[in-house]
Amino acid sequence: MSRPVEAVVFDWGGTLTPWHDVDLPEQWRVFAREVHGVPVGSSQVSAEDLEQAHRLAERIHAAESAAWRRGRDEHSSAALSAILAEAGVDAAHDRHHLALAAYRRFWEPHTHTDPQVGPLWTGLRERGIKVGVLSNTIWTREYHREIFARDGVLELLDADRYSSELEHVKPHPEVFREICRALDVQPTRAVYVGDRMFEDVHGPQQVGMRAIWVPHSDIPAAQRVEVTAVPDARAHELLDVLGVVDGWNAA
Repeated sequence: MSRPVEAVVFDWGGTLTPWHDVDLPEQWRVFAREVHGVPVGSSQVSAEDLEQAHRLAERIHAAESAAWRRGRDEHSSAALSAILAEAGVDAAHDRHHLALAAYRRFWEPHTHTDPQVGPLWTGLRERGIKVGVLSNTIWTREYHREIFARDGVLELLDADRYSSELEHVKPHPEVFREICRALDVQPTRAVYVGDRMFEDVHGPQQVGMRAIWVPHSDIPAAQRVEVTAVPDARAHELLDVLGVVDGWNAA
């Protein structure tokens, strides 16, 4: 029996954005230098301030790494605010907003939406197919929506959910059920697109969604979880998704 596709849901990092190798400890060194007023490249900085910034960056990196590890092992979610609090960051500190701005500037080059997303989402909606996003992230919904708005695709999105606002992360089955509820579609009529076998293929297939794997990310070994899942289709570039969905809906 054919199962028409009524919605396609996308992973964010490495799927809707091109894969980038990022110096993850550096993001927190940037943040911590702003907290302690240590401008990059300045020679007018005390050794004590540098050491304090270094220790703070290490604490945040350790807290973030632990949060992602819990996500892989226990499927529990985390948010940036909680990670910073766990590392001892005072959100009321006078320089906290400057540190967050520096952190966002660090990430800005790595957040740009793939140029194929606009045509792909437009093509899906022209076919009467809803578009969703479900992402494992520590960032807020507002931050992600700012990125989509900046890149001109927010108005093409029918529903989006982020693990930072949910109890669990992918591949927990409930997060896939949640995005399907938000899209008002049965999981068996929805497709998930992502670059990771554990989170983005095994995860949605648990609830009856079909999974399209986009195998163009160089995922670090420490972030991989071995699974026996087999994707229902592969898309070597995002626009390939249209052809896959057209084929399924023509069957």
